[in-house]
Amino acid sequence: MTFDSGFGNPHKTTRRQWLTRALATTALLPSALTTVAHAQNGGGITAGPPPGRGAPKPGTWVVLLGTRGGPGIDPTRAQTASAVVVDGRAYLVDCGYGTVRQLAASNVGYLQVSTIFFTHLHDDHTGDLPALLSYQWTNGKTTATDAYGPYGTQQLITAVVSLLQINVQIRTADEGRTVNVDQQFHGHDVPAKTEPAAVFKDDRLTVTAIENAHFPERSKARMPYRSLALRMQTRERSIVFCGDTAYSPNVVKLARGADLFVCEVMDPSVLEQMRRRAQEAAAQGNENNIWRHVAETHSSPQDVGRMAAEAGVKSVVLNHQVPGPAGALAYPVTAFIEGVRKEFGGEVIVGQDLMVL
Repeated sequence: MTFDSGFGNPHKTTRRQWLTRALATTALLPSALTTVAHAQNGGGITAGPPPGRGAPKPGTWVVLLGTRGGPGIDPTRAQTASAVVVDGRAYLVDCGYGTVRQLAASNVGYLQVSTIFFTHLHDDHTGDLPALLSYQWTNGKTTATDAYGPYGTQQLITAVVSLLQINVQIRTADEGRTVNVDQQFHGHDVPAKTEPAAVFKDDRLTVTAIENAHFPERSKARMPYRSLALRMQTRERSIVFCGDTAYSPNVVKLARGADLFVCEVMDPSVLEQMRRRAQEAAAQGNENNIWRHVAETHSSPQDVGRMAAEAGVKSVVLNHQVPGPAGALAYPVTAFIEGVRKEFGGEVIVGQDLMVL
């Protein structure tokens, strides 16, 4: 018997393989004693130790910390955040609500994070930043943490440091703390260009960025803020984080030939509902409304598949998920996979919190 598992060739997956891979995509144990790794060569799902604490594990790992789309609070999923762990060194991509807890649960650890990248500065991508920086300082991190993102990132870090001052002053006076929080956390604004531009490089990782299609021209005319897609290149792998975006030729340029294409996804029924509500609001005089923003600046499964196919990526990983309404026969995972497959014939992975790739 064969199944369309969504993890590879839809016609060559045995029942046993399908069950193994389906179990692998469920949320992992909080201790992360059993983690799941997606093998780069072969496309199989294999069990392995966590990539975080303990002896550094060689290679490049992607840990999906939070896969919920949007600013709502969901007890079953954290908001958007991912860790890229390169030879034991962790880099954080976005920091939505729940990130600090997920860093602990995944065994990546929150004290180990010294570099953060933001795709954009909506609060479902930044909500846990105050907690992260606060608990890094309180729990003994003495090295710097640097954040890179579009315009506003430097201001955001400065604001968070200001928020921390009361706790810092109390603990400095009462506990003899000596680390200067003003010198520990740094924000860096990076350019939002229409061609890939280098924004970061160290001995293990090179990051290039490009502006995506999350902010429409009418909005950008009224504000300096922008939204980015990021390509992270290590010695052996290339990972593209699309950020929140509608279909974007810029993202296609950035993603050409990438190993992993980590992209948001929204159920088409939700997008259609947003379009109807946007039209109703516009008819009442509110042309620039939240429903229009959602409808015009996010990706359907078919949009994701189109970008992936045009870029020639190897595997799609669906993140920042907004499924359709639940029902007796609602299978959002299957709907996501089938939608992507209308355009893209490669591997499709529906992300879950704490999945390790």
